[in-house]
Amino acid sequence: MKVIKLFMQQEYASGVLLIVATILALILSNSFMAAYYQSFLHIPVEVRVGSLGLDKSLYHWVNDGLMAIFFLLIGLEVKREILEGHLSSIKQIALPGIAAIGGMVVPALIYLAFNANNPAAINGWAIPTATDIAFALAILSLLGSRVPVSLKVFLMALAIIDDLGAIAIIAIFYTVELSTLSIVIAMLALLALIALNLFGVSKKAAFFIVGTVLWVSVLKSGVHATLAGVALAFTIPLYAKDEQGKSVSPLKEIEHGLHFWVAFFILPLFAFVNAGVNVTEISLNQMAASVPMGIMLGLFIGKQLGVFGFSWLAIKFKISSLPEGSSWRQLYGVSVLTGIGFTMSLFIVSLAFKDGSLFQYTDKLAILLASFLSGIVGYFVLRANKSP
Repeated sequence: MKVIKLFMQQEYASGVLLIVATILALILSNSFMAAYYQSFLHIPVEVRVGSLGLDKSLYHWVNDGLMAIFFLLIGLEVKREILEGHLSSIKQIALPGIAAIGGMVVPALIYLAFNANNPAAINGWAIPTATDIAFALAILSLLGSRVPVSLKVFLMALAIIDDLGAIAIIAIFYTVELSTLSIVIAMLALLALIALNLFGVSKKAAFFIVGTVLWVSVLKSGVHATLAGVALAFTIPLYAKDEQGKSVSPLKEIEHGLHFWVAFFILPLFAFVNAGVNVTEISLNQMAASVPMGIMLGLFIGKQLGVFGFSWLAIKFKISSLPEGSSWRQLYGVSVLTGIGFTMSLFIVSLAFKDGSLFQYTDKLAILLASFLSGIVGYFVLRANKSP
């Protein structure tokens, strides 16, 4: 359990940084610094090699580039957990897997119930289906021994499956018009990565070089570039032999190396560039519209109903059992915490509504409010349990 403890400590610190970055973005976007904040987001950044080049704003480099690294880390964690971790057996995967399905289906249905007749809003159905693992685990860290380790493992596994679901949703539903040439180049790069894996290549640089080609081609193809990170992760071997014949783990080495940068740089920067909402221009009537209401109720009500309800069914039908040493109240408290959508929900907003001002930024504010409410309520529900 030492690994889980170290992971929780890192996620706690990352969660604090996410909060600081979010508050800073809100302060800047609601003060005389608002124009400077917007100028910062739209700083042009160009990378060019000969006639080939990428010219995007800082905002798009963060969402399309740095978030691909975040998804690379997710992919590495998913692969490791499936091969030898908390998702390596049917018994281990049953409860968090069923709970994760409920936590995606119910929020999506709630959102659709509010927006089924709104063609401009229908594309946002996946916004309330996500869970922000950094924030959720940060809150669990504050509770210490009030929450058994089994429930922390449950939340980690659920969040990993939740992320896998988000990856599938992005690939299937948020892909725009495709470029045939770029798709062909991406497929060739992916085949090269698979070959590197099959031949037991342990050099991480080889995977990164081909992975860069994969990312650029996916970026140009119309498929969202973050999926290149996941595809790269799944080709990196868990174990391989180095030049001296010694067993090494390229996957674990890369995962360990990336975790610091993702937790303490990429995610806080993503929060900073995406959470800046001018709340002075948003009225209560606007927040009562179908899109923000669908998001808020989807996250705060839908996630807890889906996760807890599907978990209850799985346990009652003896498909799985209550996590060891935990109570129904504790399971409910953790279910409430899954309503903290934050990072992943903000990311899906950027895909669902390309025009960020389409709903006057009420969609982003709805995510922030629902995530804050889920965190507060979940914390106090869990805190009501006495320490062992």
